[in-house]
Amino acid sequence: MKISKFILLLALICGAPACTDLDIPPMNVVQDKDIFANENGIKSYLARVYGQMPIEDFRYCPERRFNHFWIINPFPAITGEALSRDQTSARSEEGYWGDAYKLIRDINYFIETLPTYASNFSEDQVNTWIGEAYFVRGATYFALAKRYGGVPLVDNILKYPEQSIEELQVPRSSEEATYNKIAEDFDKAYSILPETNQVGRANKYAAAGFKSRAMLFAGSIAKYNQVSLFDKSNNRLCGISADKAADYFKLSYDAAKLVEGHYSLYKDSWKADDKEAQYQNYTELFFSAKSQENIFVRQYVYPESVHGYDVYNIPYQYMVGGYSSEVNPTLEFVEMFDGLPKKADGKIDVYDTNGKYKMYDKQMDFFANAEPRLRATVIFPGDVFKDQTVEIWRGIYIGEVNGGISPLLSPGTKDRYENTSSKSLLVTSATPETQVVRTLPNGKQMNAAGRSGCFYSHTVQALSGFSIRKWMNPSMPAAQVVENRSDQTWIELRYAEILLNRAEAAYELYLAGKGDADYQGDAYKCINDIRERAGADMLTSKTALNSIDIVRKERRKELGFENKIWWDLKRWRLLDKEQNATTYRILMSFYAENNGKWFFDDRYDELNSVYNWDSRWYYQKISDGEITKSPNIVQNSGY
Repeated sequence: MKISKFILLLALICGAPACTDLDIPPMNVVQDKDIFANENGIKSYLARVYGQMPIEDFRYCPERRFNHFWIINPFPAITGEALSRDQTSARSEEGYWGDAYKLIRDINYFIETLPTYASNFSEDQVNTWIGEAYFVRGATYFALAKRYGGVPLVDNILKYPEQSIEELQVPRSSEEATYNKIAEDFDKAYSILPETNQVGRANKYAAAGFKSRAMLFAGSIAKYNQVSLFDKSNNRLCGISADKAADYFKLSYDAAKLVEGHYSLYKDSWKADDKEAQYQNYTELFFSAKSQENIFVRQYVYPESVHGYDVYNIPYQYMVGGYSSEVNPTLEFVEMFDGLPKKADGKIDVYDTNGKYKMYDKQMDFFANAEPRLRATVIFPGDVFKDQTVEIWRGIYIGEVNGGISPLLSPGTKDRYENTSSKSLLVTSATPETQVVRTLPNGKQMNAAGRSGCFYSHTVQALSGFSIRKWMNPSMPAAQVVENRSDQTWIELRYAEILLNRAEAAYELYLAGKGDADYQGDAYKCINDIRERAGADMLTSKTALNSIDIVRKERRKELGFENKIWWDLKRWRLLDKEQNATTYRILMSFYAENNGKWFFDDRYDELNSVYNWDSRWYYQKISDGEITKSPNIVQNSGY
């Protein structure tokens, strides 16, 4: 069959406007032999397939979805990881369904057509290419399943007019059947892919790793989901029977074990008992082209393929491209980490035993014992980035300091300091353009707010008292920090996630009473491997791993700002609990002019952003257009 005929039948089925956005020459003159009879044609086809693979990377956000250059509604701003001026509430995502099935059509066509031309290539070449197709199809079905539950499973080319319209209107399969199909695709990929492949293309361990991720999701749905949706044939489109949970956790665990010995945690600059080396090592792992931790990546190369992560997130004092500070880590995220002053409940402790603010000679003294992984993830106020001290402070305290400084706000206050009784004790700045300069008692002058914030009437700043460091290119010249100029590689799957998948699956199997292996002990070892590299406190024994929350917390710390946490919170069914009229907290620092010291105030977000998760979003809405196309597509509940 000519590709041109295939495109024609798609136009008849889907409507021409939906099928014309193909990044290849006009299909009415290109035939199968022009693509599949030569290596360059096949690689071009696969490059387009990889380019459309649903990866939530630098060019993704829930509002604009995949492959969009303008990412100013960042994903971490709907998870509790960060605050952002442009994303101030909980939300879901719509609209991926149609794009997914376009990609699946292309993959199915590739899988069916390539064998016809197999005699032109070696068996290894054909196996690699077919394996890559199964890998991307499995990833695409997983992207659908984690959004919608059970979906139509199409693994062949739909032919019109050979097939009737009714035959082409494939109904949704059960959620369980969908995850079984995903496992099958990844298994096929694993069985024929090579152990190594070109950077940016899948090998067998990428297939195993993605399977581990997907099966962990399926096991979580089986165990924690409470939503059910059945079609008229009693297929459970949303939800998986709870008695299947352990089976899926075992599939996840076994897949993760397949990767063992082939990849490792990046520790090229790591040194035991050396916080500075551990910090540098963790920073480097996101930029090392030869890292043995990277299993599957998406490469960017200026000027052909670029993104804008740096320009959208650079602290304000470095801004040249008109954007800044989209991702500002919350205090809830920061206080998950070890080495910070905390109260018994795990929250940051900014007060001494008399209820007065603790005082510090330098801002960084507050973070002196913080685990290095946190410092490599978050820019602290007063830390150094690109050879400059990052200036983040809220104001200058001008009141009396003898006897200590009492709390500036009443507990629970969400108003600005300027609207409270503490206003007379502070000198603050509204905007960078109207920065107030204060003459201190020692005669020196000081800005009322840091150059990167925090200002009381300006939102392009370090809203939370922190800025993001993870992924930020420390070597990028200031003049290049503009839109569509960044080209650091996105690491979609790294060995740390494999260890975390394995630890979680193992602990779930331990909780389920499975005794065919020491699952608690294995989870304990995986978590400690992660913690050692991070410079975090080590678990003292496997019995200290006594809660699934320990495993989950480690995952949230390690994979923070890698666009994985929202999906984790969804599969754990925690978003409705964590985002229930929730306002996240921030940490504001102040300079006390009368003793030359710093103190910190733990308070609620001054923007008063309130997050409310709609439980319908655990299964996302299928767009009305897709429902209209086929009477066999059942809408998810509540829409």
